[in-house]
Amino acid sequence: MTVHIFNTPEVQDFLRLASGLDQSGGNPRTKKIVHRILSDLFKTIDDLEITADEYWAGVAYLNRLGASSEAGLLSPGLGFDRFLDMRMDADDAAAGVENGTPRTIEGPLYVAGAPVAQGYVRLDDGSDKEGQTLIMHGTVRGTDGKPLPGAQVEVWHANTKGFYSHYDPTGEQKPFNMRRTIIADAEGRYKFQSIVPKGYGCPPNGPTQGLLNELGRHGNRPAHIHFFVTADGHRKLTTQINIDGDPLVFDDFAYATREGLVPPLVEHTDAASIKAEGLSGPFAEIVFDISLSTLVNGVDNQIVERPRLAA
Repeated sequence: MTVHIFNTPEVQDFLRLASGLDQSGGNPRTKKIVHRILSDLFKTIDDLEITADEYWAGVAYLNRLGASSEAGLLSPGLGFDRFLDMRMDADDAAAGVENGTPRTIEGPLYVAGAPVAQGYVRLDDGSDKEGQTLIMHGTVRGTDGKPLPGAQVEVWHANTKGFYSHYDPTGEQKPFNMRRTIIADAEGRYKFQSIVPKGYGCPPNGPTQGLLNELGRHGNRPAHIHFFVTADGHRKLTTQINIDGDPLVFDDFAYATREGLVPPLVEHTDAASIKAEGLSGPFAEIVFDISLSTLVNGVDNQIVERPRLAA
């Protein structure tokens, strides 16, 4: 058994030195966070007797993760994104804040600047011939149940190959394909036509899947559709729905599935329904009503600022 040194004065003084706690310059908050992270990592090395070989393998992994731009993929895979949501839920519960539609993770593939439409829009450009036509609609309401005219509903999702526009390695998708911002009508309603997306997995040879393999876990997501929803006087909702019937609905490697976020998918093959939607063939329908929570003391106390792609 190796001698443990974490609790010695020498190591504790060294942690303060490495974290800049004894320096007058710098950012106090950053120093506090770095000191805690370094302390936890030093203790992990000590407690688990991590070898130098294992440590440098970890450094090499981080280099590979950065070079592959997969940090935003590994984050939900290790549950960090879900944990942040759990903390927000706990904060709301402690403050007595009433939530309607559950929040869930944003994911790393949002792109700002999607075209804006009023009430109804088609998201896809028709180029994905494997896609089943989807009609999705609902009403945005406040916690009082009243519709919110003018609410902004941002929607984005993948194609049938599991790729998002702006991130599609095939180059097949045009900018903002399957991405739109919909302004709810006078009755708080939004509606769009698109295709039913497919699920996807982490790049099989990438660092995220490599670590998941070590954990005995898969790296696949069920088919899903993302939403940002905002309205005056209400907090921004970040959420997504899973496509009902997908075998991974409750086995999402990113831990995004929540009760209330798997609305039924209804298949329509009858002529009357097809005609009513102005379509030429069968389609799937999802109804997803959205309930927003009001501002807390006049502010959105849980708005998340993070780097996002803009186009």
